[in-house]
Amino acid sequence: MREQHVEVPCERPERRHWTATPLLLGVEPEHVDGLHQPAVAVADRHVGLHVSVCLARVARVLVDAGLVTQRDYTAGVIAANVNLSRVSRGATSDRDRPVTAVEVSELVKRYPKSPVNAVDGITFAVEPGEVFGLLGPNGAGKTTTVGMLTTRVKPTGGRAMVGGVDVGADPVRARSMLAVVPQRSNLDRSLSIRRNLTFHAAYHGVPAAEATARADELLEQFGLRERGDVKPDLFSGGQSQRVMIARALMHEPQVLFLDEPTTGLDPAARLFVWDRLRELRERGVTLILTTHDMHEAALLADRVGIMDHGKLLALDTPDALMRGLPGSSTLELSVHAGTNGHSPESVIDAFETLPGVERVEPLPSEDNEEPDDPHWRVRLYVSGEASQLVAPTATLLADRGLSLSGVELGEPTLEDVFIHLTGRTLR
Repeated sequence: MREQHVEVPCERPERRHWTATPLLLGVEPEHVDGLHQPAVAVADRHVGLHVSVCLARVARVLVDAGLVTQRDYTAGVIAANVNLSRVSRGATSDRDRPVTAVEVSELVKRYPKSPVNAVDGITFAVEPGEVFGLLGPNGAGKTTTVGMLTTRVKPTGGRAMVGGVDVGADPVRARSMLAVVPQRSNLDRSLSIRRNLTFHAAYHGVPAAEATARADELLEQFGLRERGDVKPDLFSGGQSQRVMIARALMHEPQVLFLDEPTTGLDPAARLFVWDRLRELRERGVTLILTTHDMHEAALLADRVGIMDHGKLLALDTPDALMRGLPGSSTLELSVHAGTNGHSPESVIDAFETLPGVERVEPLPSEDNEEPDDPHWRVRLYVSGEASQLVAPTATLLADRGLSLSGVELGEPTLEDVFIHLTGRTLR
């Protein structure tokens, strides 16, 4: 096998780029020499041409090589008599599928002039087909971590792999393995939603006919088939979110990153998105979810990682994390403060001496509290049945001249785990 590599610089590197991998029959690498965009050609009897090109010139590249007779400059779709390798779109057989979909090893990021690391040596792995939740307060390092995994942020140290590809060493190939659904809409407002989808597919080298069929299939799946020719300006937030997820799936990525996928959606739209994400998981798509909705994370994620100050504080299934929290059940009490001089702190100390109480946490007051009728709230994490502590706590309060005005029994939640690990301080 004769192998030759040709690399040509791009005249306008700031222009939007497009990745295509045609399998060109009988074309020699010399045919692409001298073009105005980066190209790498590997030649044998059949030539695999991997080319990342300036969008405005993409059609001319193949026309000059005598391979293309039709062009569509509006959406930048190449209509040519070529076969696109499925490998270029990140598709692999089960035999070739990597052991892990995402692998992070001692990953570090420090921004210039920052005294601390934004991401400080984290390590974790995500299995193919897993839903992984990455949680943390604002400034914890979640966004930077996802930025490094999706090639948008260059790591300072460590290693990040997506689909078996080192994102630092081969970012172009890594991008073919993944897709990102941002929190805010970045749809092209000048194009219909169908053209948004097919344009994205063309960017990743999907043939026009396949892209059209795939767009129709996804629009049907996301309940938007009848509105395919409508522009994004006429869509609600929930509809736009569904379009962005559909767009991300056009090149069949192995790993899908979703940033706050249901923020701002009404309950019906939220349930619809959750159902679609479950369907993706059943099809073997790996989902990396960043969210502040603890209920969403507990419901969807197979495992969650909780970050703070750039470090990974916990990594396990939601159930395991909740079981590991001190206290197997909770008892929330609303206490009428009265005027007898007993402070909440002194009563909390007394609660902690009760048998079966493992931890006591003060809670913020309710918004509708009357100024002349002060109450304070507290949560007890207890081993065993929380209901058995109702009488002892009521007695303890009565002995101090306080009254119990409300009782709520419950189980520890993922939000309790989050607060336990990261605290209540606003960021």
